[in-house]
Amino acid sequence: MVTDPELDEPVTELGFVEQVSVDHDDGVEIVFRLPTYWCSANFAFLMADDMRRAVSSLPWVREARPQLRDHMVAEEINKGVREGMSFGEALKDFASGGSLDELREKFRRKAFERRQETMILALRGLGYEDPAICRMDLSTFDAINFDSEEIARQKPRYRELLVERNLGNLAGDRAFVTYDGCTIKRHEMVSYLQRLRGVRINMEFNSSLCRGLLAVRYRDVDGDRSSQTPGPCGGCDSGCAAQSVGPAVLKAHSAALV
Repeated sequence: MVTDPELDEPVTELGFVEQVSVDHDDGVEIVFRLPTYWCSANFAFLMADDMRRAVSSLPWVREARPQLRDHMVAEEINKGVREGMSFGEALKDFASGGSLDELREKFRRKAFERRQETMILALRGLGYEDPAICRMDLSTFDAINFDSEEIARQKPRYRELLVERNLGNLAGDRAFVTYDGCTIKRHEMVSYLQRLRGVRINMEFNSSLCRGLLAVRYRDVDGDRSSQTPGPCGGCDSGCAAQSVGPAVLKAHSAALV
């Protein structure tokens, strides 16, 4: 799944991916756009590079080519990602230290804490008390079914983040620990959740802002496009190469981004 690193939401759901097409040599081009012309260059680079990695992981893909458009440094980002450069090499004027590892780690923490708060509040909603939540292991957590469609959707994302962090590999591991792997004490739960609430509100605000800006920026373009007769690929009405490979293939490479 490719996400906006700041929001931890799929780029496809945010509406960033405009078009995906496949050529006759199994090359995949992913055209994407962002809410503003001046969206952070490092965020844009991370998304482009993640798209390239995700689509390239498909066994039949020979080459993945993300194409950012309508952005102040689109040319530099597209060239840098295509040639396998680091952010520092591709955009010397924007890089501090040349690596985005620290930034990526910061966003991983936020994503983890946002999903964790959601799951703790959902368990409270089911009647679980804080001591039980603090002690809960993964086997117990995995067995709980949530009626809410949104909570059920976020649960696997939280589990995925636990595994990425190497915090939840065994059934007996605790389901709820801090991002640094420390135990959450029952008497600290209230203050802990207050901090996580701040993280979640900030991310939700940014998400709403991004969706609104994107909708306004491309309202006329997308409106005109939606009024046109879709082509055989189900997307644009031009002679894009996707038409030659069929909807099944188009669905397969789009799934790599979701």
